[in-house]
Amino acid sequence: MTQEEKKVAVVGGGPAGLMAAEVLSAQGVEVHLYDAMPSVGRKFLLAGRGGLNLTHSEPFDSFAGRFGERRAQIEPLLRSFGPEQLREWVHGLGIETFVGTSGRVFPTDMKAAPLLRAWMHRLRAAGVRFHMRHRWLGWPDAASPSTALRFATPAGEVEVQADAVVLALGGASWSRLGSDGAWVPWISERGVAVAPLAPANCGFDAVWTAHFAERFAGMPFKSVAIAFTDARGRRFARKGEFVATATGVEGSLVYAACALLRDEIAAQGSATLLLDLLPDRSAEQVRTAVLHPRGARSLASHLKSRLGLEGIKTGVLHEVLTREQMHSPEKLAETIKAVPLRLLATRPIDEAISTAGGVRFDALDAHLMGSALPGVFFAGEMLDWEAPTGGYLLTASMASGVTAARGVMSYRNTKLNTSD
Repeated sequence: MTQEEKKVAVVGGGPAGLMAAEVLSAQGVEVHLYDAMPSVGRKFLLAGRGGLNLTHSEPFDSFAGRFGERRAQIEPLLRSFGPEQLREWVHGLGIETFVGTSGRVFPTDMKAAPLLRAWMHRLRAAGVRFHMRHRWLGWPDAASPSTALRFATPAGEVEVQADAVVLALGGASWSRLGSDGAWVPWISERGVAVAPLAPANCGFDAVWTAHFAERFAGMPFKSVAIAFTDARGRRFARKGEFVATATGVEGSLVYAACALLRDEIAAQGSATLLLDLLPDRSAEQVRTAVLHPRGARSLASHLKSRLGLEGIKTGVLHEVLTREQMHSPEKLAETIKAVPLRLLATRPIDEAISTAGGVRFDALDAHLMGSALPGVFFAGEMLDWEAPTGGYLLTASMASGVTAARGVMSYRNTKLNTSD
């Protein structure tokens, strides 16, 4: 085992860790960044495959409200580095952006790789040293200082002594990209409270017949709405689209309701949402169309002709209604506006886009330093928060990196003044 002396160690090469490294290096701090993978930003690159959603252009109050029960903790971070500052930062890297029709902000070329390359060039020019294939193993022993770290490397174990540490190790989704949640017991053993990690922005298992799963898996429910009220009276209602899978449902509209659905399943064993197949038509309009005489036409032809219902939308009606109910105009009309979909479980956490849970905010100070770990700061998905897709995750992760880095500077200055 070898030992190396370092200044500030940033552990984790995702957006939060990279942003912490940038802020620190810009202040002249010697920064050493460690990551278990062969290169940084792997999940960042994966997220950009379909078009890198950087942030959202909606008003700040609406943006902050997307963090739900963690708004009080996340909003101060966003006020230091929010959507506007993130967009300016991207422009500073020479990457232009545009606002899509949904209000989401993207790089002009929609790609993550050019942005990451420009970012890495800036960090290296600022003197940040990167140590790849360094997997954090916690602390050397229970008596070690909080800023003494232990890593597994291809050359054997290495101990690192830093003046301060930023841990930005991610949650527990997409473990093959480096975020596996292995840090939870090590942090807990050091006296830092950690809320259990859980899938966020994830799919759910439902109960499809073999016929439905075989015919419609992978097909979208377009121009629909879902509504859900949990046992505590919290309500979600929104239009959008999602996808049927072989085992259940996934997609943007489902992800947006994920927190309520997941918590309801945990508390009650299942959650039943109501799917409106025709949100742009009133219940009375649907009832009138269904009751309209269809003559010799089949029911399928009637629904397609009068309401435009076909494919997966009529398929899901057959999933929840008996043959007799399908031929009951009143029951059919009622169900078209409120198809009950019973969800039984979240998909595995490793399939989730992100995770909820993590280091609790009441275990941290305002600078994100662990109360039980002086000199150790936390950032990104390690923290106990979640947000829907749409640029909110990336923005808040980077904002937490900024806050943690500024906290490191304050901590170092305090130590210097104290030693003087």
